[in-house]
Amino acid sequence: MKAKIVKIGNSRGVRIPKSFIDESGLKNEVELEIEDGKIVIRPISKNRESWDSAFQKMAKDEDDVLLDSEALLKQTKWDEEEWDW
Repeated sequence: MKAKIVKIGNSRGVRIPKSFIDESGLKNEVELEIEDGKIVIRPISKNRESWDSAFQKMAKDEDDVLLDSEALLKQTKWDEEEWDW
């Protein structure tokens, strides 16, 4: 599909058809990148969006143990002298 570049203040824009927006999953904000001389528009991924399911899977697989749990039991010089309990 061809589209015209339109002037928007000092910038330029392209009108994206609603069907493209709906199919691509774009919302109010997008990520813009230049790749190999092309402008790429991507939906913004929400950080930590899938963490809940990942943590549930870790717990199910018993892969959620603290690796340095022994270190928590040891007090350091800093714990004894610097830290106010």
